[in-house]
Amino acid sequence: MFCLNASIAMPEVTKRRRGAFILVLCTLMAMQLWACDKKGVDAAGAKAGAAAPSGPAPESKLTSSSKLLFSDDFESGKLSPRWSRGKGEGGVGKWMLKDGGVVGVDLRNDPLWLDQELPDKVRIEFDIEALSSVGDLKVEVFGDGVNHQSGYVLIFGGWTNTLDVIARLDEHGKDRKARNTRGVMAGHTYRMAIERTDSTLHWFVDDKLFMSYEDKEPLMGEGHRHFAFSVWSAPVRYDNVKVYDLSQ
Repeated sequence: MFCLNASIAMPEVTKRRRGAFILVLCTLMAMQLWACDKKGVDAAGAKAGAAAPSGPAPESKLTSSSKLLFSDDFESGKLSPRWSRGKGEGGVGKWMLKDGGVVGVDLRNDPLWLDQELPDKVRIEFDIEALSSVGDLKVEVFGDGVNHQSGYVLIFGGWTNTLDVIARLDEHGKDRKARNTRGVMAGHTYRMAIERTDSTLHWFVDDKLFMSYEDKEPLMGEGHRHFAFSVWSAPVRYDNVKVYDLSQ
């Protein structure tokens, strides 16, 4: 930083006034330099992708008064009749109990539907594990209990571990929410939860908000009251399902 040299021609003023005048000029120049530096820093931050912090993720609505409607840890040795295979594209594989959980492979979107009806305000918890590097962890919620894509489809690491998706009635629909995935780790058990208490579907993975889907016309009521596991081809294991009523 520099100040105006006192030898520069100035109006005839007293030495005291001249000193005050120089001080004011130096102050103004210093403020201008500071503003330029700040502008440069702000521009660099914007270029690097700096942004205002986002708001906090919504917390779970699960409370001590929430009623547990259904649970299954698949330890009985036999798949409960409350689960039934639905209709997709008729895969050659099957749903089976293995290693204390339910495993599906080569099912071509024939979901395994739970007959428990879901309330409009609900939390569904479950464990899920990819048994291959392909990923493709998929569930369906608020469907009709029979048909694939009759509700919302949630996919972590779909399309050969490239995309995360929440879709409404169509995995490939234009209104789906999709993004590049961070990648599913084969052999890692993810604890997932799906919650809805209003028009927005919240999807949690390992206790952190993963994705949300806001629907101006949420799928509710008749034809939209069931939850299912869903598999295209890659093997996936599911376990420890719990369904809670969040209306209380």
